[in-house]
Amino acid sequence: MRVLVVTAVAAEADAVAAGLGRYAASGVRELTGGYEMTGHAQYTPRPGSVQIPVVDVLAGGVGPTAAAVATATALAASPYDPPYHLVVSAGIGGGFLPHAPIGSLVVADSMIAADLGADSPDGFAAVEELGFGRSVHRPPAELAARMAAVLNAGPALLAPVLTVSTATGTAARAAELTARHPRAAAEAMEGYGVAEAAAVHGVPCTEVRAISNAVGPRDRPSWRIGQALESLRNAFTLLTPVFEEPS
Repeated sequence: MRVLVVTAVAAEADAVAAGLGRYAASGVRELTGGYEMTGHAQYTPRPGSVQIPVVDVLAGGVGPTAAAVATATALAASPYDPPYHLVVSAGIGGGFLPHAPIGSLVVADSMIAADLGADSPDGFAAVEELGFGRSVHRPPAELAARMAAVLNAGPALLAPVLTVSTATGTAARAAELTARHPRAAAEAMEGYGVAEAAAVHGVPCTEVRAISNAVGPRDRPSWRIGQALESLRNAFTLLTPVFEEPS
């Protein structure tokens, strides 16, 4: 399988790359826009595999717009024929308690642009209600379930991940999002943007989040970024067999 992993920042990309212990670094490619993508190849694939598994890792920037632009750039510049089989949005994020405590992992069963729409006196109206497009992308159900099962030692939860342009920092906002999305387990800022770009290119997309903090009142001293990055690294070690499966 050829996989493109898109993170927001370099620390997340480094954690992903560190988890790919069974893969050999295959160099850095410079893309239009100044992006640098690190390649990783498994030169001893499983018996019966007809392709060398490849995982390319790209730090695309913070927020859905930056993530979409970076993902689209990487997909358009794919050196492979056929191109990528899967795109993964990956990184750390906030967890909705009690579903996703700090240090846990969330695999998205849907990637939701939670603030794409309009406010009104009657509450929030999603972009679908306005007739302007879509606010939800869903990964292949079997693949998402397989990834969650592989990561279950993490432990991992299969649930919606919300994409926001402004990270939640109050109890009121957390309660509002929970009311609209009661199954949501995590909040981040890139997943929907990555998925939108992947959809345009006809490539399936999934999202994996390692939880660094609780969604709610902003409390920077309580964040556990190092712990979340280690969980992210471990996640990609565990996911290696999935990426080695035939596409």
